[in-house]
Amino acid sequence: MTLQKNNIWAPWRMAYIKDIEKSDECFLCAAREDRGDDREKYVLWRTELSIVVFNRFPYNNGHLLIAPKRHIPDLETAAVEEIFDIATLARDTQIILKKAISPQGFNVGLNIGRCAGAGLPGHLHMHIVPRWDGDTGFMSTCSEVEVISQSMDELYDMLIELSGEMNLPSKKCK
Repeated sequence: MTLQKNNIWAPWRMAYIKDIEKSDECFLCAAREDRGDDREKYVLWRTELSIVVFNRFPYNNGHLLIAPKRHIPDLETAAVEEIFDIATLARDTQIILKKAISPQGFNVGLNIGRCAGAGLPGHLHMHIVPRWDGDTGFMSTCSEVEVISQSMDELYDMLIELSGEMNLPSKKCK
């Protein structure tokens, strides 16, 4: 039995790949302080210890990254307070994403090290990926393609607005 290989062309990823290889600055570290450019960097929230940003190369609509502000590579380097803060933000991002875009589930995970799939192996970060039953419509039957159906700018604005309306513990430190 021969398995058919399916290719999906995503030329926009090359900019990401080249930036990771040549950049001396970590994009998460660049976003940890408020410099008035949160919208351009898609920073949703900051706490004293952590940040929440949109993944610019998402697996699905609403794909967020939660990271400690400190540039650390893994959980064993993280302080207990940082781990607790990241877990609290994971809970709060699920709450607000449920209200904003009504996902039916979430993938939540860490990729630690390049061989484990980390695109930024030097800075620990958690992925929060909203999921829906049938979220890709007919595309999942055509080469298992996933479709992102909302712009990041539109969702960013929606989540910022909802953040102001909701009493989430993590937003008190923005």
